[in-house]
Amino acid sequence: MSSEIAYAIFSIICLIAVAAFFTGAESGLEAASRTRLAELEKRGSARARSALQLLETPERSIGGLLFGNIFARIAAAAVATATLIKLVGGGGAFIAAVVMTIIILIFAEILPKIFAITYPERTSIAIAHAVRLITAILAPIVLALEFTVKAALKLFGANVRDDVRVFSVRGELRGAADLHHKEEAHVKEERARLGGILDLKELEVADIMIHRTKMKTLDLGFEQQKLVEAVLESPHTRMPVWRGKPDNIVGILHAKALFKALQEAEGDATKIDFEKVIVPAWFVPDTRPLEDQLNAFLRRKTHFALVVDEYGEVEGLVTLEDILEEIVGDIKDEFDAVSSGVRKTRDGAYVIDGTVPIRDLNRTLDWQLPDEEATTLAGLVIHEARMIPDAGQAFSFHGFKFEVLKKRKQQITQIKVTKIEQPANEEPPA
Repeated sequence: MSSEIAYAIFSIICLIAVAAFFTGAESGLEAASRTRLAELEKRGSARARSALQLLETPERSIGGLLFGNIFARIAAAAVATATLIKLVGGGGAFIAAVVMTIIILIFAEILPKIFAITYPERTSIAIAHAVRLITAILAPIVLALEFTVKAALKLFGANVRDDVRVFSVRGELRGAADLHHKEEAHVKEERARLGGILDLKELEVADIMIHRTKMKTLDLGFEQQKLVEAVLESPHTRMPVWRGKPDNIVGILHAKALFKALQEAEGDATKIDFEKVIVPAWFVPDTRPLEDQLNAFLRRKTHFALVVDEYGEVEGLVTLEDILEEIVGDIKDEFDAVSSGVRKTRDGAYVIDGTVPIRDLNRTLDWQLPDEEATTLAGLVIHEARMIPDAGQAFSFHGFKFEVLKKRKQQITQIKVTKIEQPANEEPPA
């Protein structure tokens, strides 16, 4: 009998050690820095390479570790229960449940997890080869479990695709940024910049473009001297040029090319042939993702593009600076206007120009206004009101009161926004 007890104790210790290994391996892989592992791989670490390969397919590796962990814990509890029932009878099952819960919690859960989280890269490198072997052995079981889980979810109406990844680097970065969000100005700016980088794939050119009503353009039918004066007075270095009607854009005039031509003409604007100075315009669709447009700017080595809709009509323009401002915030120089279109009043409200983008308000004031259906604040008010309101009309939605202060023709030019303070146990009005 004593040999059976000794064998049972030895088996329980081995199973608890196996469970601890699986727990530590799972926590280490989840907490490990890919950047640090990649750096170690460049130094020639084969184990770091194995750890990175495990992170490439986290569902398979984590699934195998979970299966082994649960199996080891259940087996240890089963051995302890059977042994104590033989020793003390029916009450042994309860004693085994209490004792094994404490032992598993301390030695197979808390201790290995704390160690792995404290030294994630060290843990990942140490267990990499072993986990790859275990994952390969348990691959059929893990695949069967994945198929069963997805089939069960589909029975309940869940839309589960085969290409969905459980662990998303983009989601992890955004979650980490939100988790460490603080009210200090520099921390909020860093979070906004990180969020701007992550949002590039989700945004389209139409979300940040300068609308055609704000575009500064040149009429090629003007006299050469007036064209030169218009370029000198403009704060922009690139300006669209049209002929006949504003929608007929024939090219882009760069101030540097104009000044070079003016120098060659010895200062005589009448000798400049603007047809040779302007360059062809680059047209891009308004539905193009910002990330793709940024890569296109870098690839073409240009900073300026005109935006067209599905019918080929010019909607506005987008520049490389506009995309960079989505990441780092407003970039101001000595030629930019000082006003940002937002002014805070003494009563805590904000007087905002209707053309101010909603994303800029959310980033600057830490609001959560939706920007899926409208790009500007005026567009949001019109969308929610289902009408074009007149000056003096007010609406409440998304936890704010919006009062139209000024209107020019059918365009809302100025809005007063006041946050509605709600009791803690009430939801904001929708």
